[in-house]
Amino acid sequence: MAKDTDKLIRQLSLISYLMAERRPVTALEIKQNVEGYAEMNEEAFARRFYADRAELEALGIRLRVEKAPDGYFESETYQLPPENFYLPPIEFTDQELAALRTALALLDGEFAYAEPLRLALQHLAWGKPSPLEAPEETSVALAIKAGPGGKELSQRLQKLENAIFRRKTVVFDYYTIGRDAVETRKVDPYHLLYKGGQFYLIGYSHERGAVRVFRVSRIRGKIGYATKAERDFARPADFDPREYARRVGWQLGERRGTARVWLSDRIDWLVLRHFGHAGKTTPAAEVADAPDHGIVFETDFADERALVSWVLGLGKRARLLGPPELVAELDRRLELIVERHRGDFELAPERPPAAEQAHEDRRGAKADQTNEPSIRPERFARLITLAGILIEAAREGRKLSAAELCRTLAIDEDELRQDIDLLNVVNFGGGSYVLYAEVAGDTIEVDPEPYGDSFARPARLLPLEAKALIAAIDLIGEHLPEGSLTSAREKIVAALGRDPAQEELYMTHASGDDSEIARVVSGAIAQRRLLDIDYYKEHADLLERRCIEPYKLINGLEGWYVHAWDLTKDAPRSFRLDRIKTAAMREERFTPRAGVEPDLKGWPRTGEVPNAQLARVWISPERARWAREDRRVVAELEDGSVIIALPYAGHDYLVREILKEAGDAVVLEPADARQAILEAALELAGAIAHS
Repeated sequence: MAKDTDKLIRQLSLISYLMAERRPVTALEIKQNVEGYAEMNEEAFARRFYADRAELEALGIRLRVEKAPDGYFESETYQLPPENFYLPPIEFTDQELAALRTALALLDGEFAYAEPLRLALQHLAWGKPSPLEAPEETSVALAIKAGPGGKELSQRLQKLENAIFRRKTVVFDYYTIGRDAVETRKVDPYHLLYKGGQFYLIGYSHERGAVRVFRVSRIRGKIGYATKAERDFARPADFDPREYARRVGWQLGERRGTARVWLSDRIDWLVLRHFGHAGKTTPAAEVADAPDHGIVFETDFADERALVSWVLGLGKRARLLGPPELVAELDRRLELIVERHRGDFELAPERPPAAEQAHEDRRGAKADQTNEPSIRPERFARLITLAGILIEAAREGRKLSAAELCRTLAIDEDELRQDIDLLNVVNFGGGSYVLYAEVAGDTIEVDPEPYGDSFARPARLLPLEAKALIAAIDLIGEHLPEGSLTSAREKIVAALGRDPAQEELYMTHASGDDSEIARVVSGAIAQRRLLDIDYYKEHADLLERRCIEPYKLINGLEGWYVHAWDLTKDAPRSFRLDRIKTAAMREERFTPRAGVEPDLKGWPRTGEVPNAQLARVWISPERARWAREDRRVVAELEDGSVIIALPYAGHDYLVREILKEAGDAVVLEPADARQAILEAALELAGAIAHS
């Protein structure tokens, strides 16, 4: 029998024995009565029992330990109070259950926490109609589901979550993209953060002597514990994950100064919606060296290039006022864009294909993950859930359909049989077993032992399940009608006694704060009401009034959208919520049209709109490493630069993207796109010179 199976049987038998006894028991009694301990010598038992207790605690199941006056391990007693195992009852409304069901339907399969999300919903809906059937129709669709990296990512996340919960220092190899090197890191893990389509670990780096942020996809190989101690560190009491979630790119690192940026009154509201928390504003009319309209935005910065990149990407709608050295850096980079797009641009020779392997290894595409174990806590949770389902059916005299149970637990028949075989040997002590189940064809018959009702009520949510629920709710945010997910979240947090977003995992779900707009839009979708919006068209620098029939909220790489029928254009359109300045429902209702469905596999997920052209773009050696992570590289050059294929639907979009690269990107072809970049850069340089 596999070691993992031995451990599962031993830990489930320990839980069952303690709950069946309902009294404090000694270590000697546990050794004699719990499956798997009797054959061990005293030293092995002490070691295994200590390890099992630590793992159960990490799973959210804490034994009550009473120390003996004499201090001897043998005299300690152990108990598992029901409140440490059973889930406090949560009374959800039908609307909340429907919202949770919708969340599962939207996320299942591509969510990093898909399996624990299903199990958590089984727990919470115990004794109620299953929330796991997909709803017939939803007002929300997801193109981005917080699932980059597949099974390997989930394994890393689970290891890091356990380390955060147990306060264990971890050691791993990390690709430091700024130095283009793989280095060993020793980290006290404080929190996980999901932002911009990626998971990040926030923790105290022993090498740097400070808190640092690590992108999980850049971790290489296995993650190990630094010591065998029960706990290695205490997280600072003043640590707040929201501080890191709200940080903007130019503020990552040590503060270097304060920048002053003038923003046009056409976009000042939009910039503040995204970055208002990162600085303070003054009416431009009150600032001597600024135009007489708009605002002046003051923001601390740590990364000069990142701030210059942001200002350049705003084009003529923004101007950097100070400090002088930062203005000089922006001017230098703008001159570099002009220089590199004027005339011919000389390229280094292409690197032979064989040399690309090193870059594949740095990105982790070839990293060896085959030795990492599967996620054991998910199976532990599934076994407890399955035991409860089987015992409840037996108590009611019902036979179960194996096919239905497989569908409910999202497993195949072989996995179901393995789980039932394992539960059949879980001992509650004294030679009796929790249950005995047989699979005959498609029917499952169960004979529970008298003490089998230990598992007949839903167990306490495991940390992994709690995080899955809260993560799903936080990812979707305010984008379901009536706010029913918000109230469900409050009930889950109350039952747990803590908020996983504050303790382990913080999910951000939008690039800018669109919650007010989302509430109005989702209400209009639910009520089939026409919606008036003031929408900012970035490429035209224009605010337009539109009347739309709103059909569905969808998310994408850049944020949330409402997919609608635009009555002004008499065609389907998708509008980014953060670019809607105002939204107001009309009294007038509309009859839904057939076939107005968003393309979830296209531009929301890939960023590539229909009929897009491809530009060949050179990326400098200094920025090539970032391009390899996030862009489609079509050639590697001997000087370390790369050529990427960048899709674009119009020159306006391409101009913004190239300006934001601050001289580190050059359009090679097509020629008209290259000319458009040059003209835009010259126009911007002229506007700055005459301002």
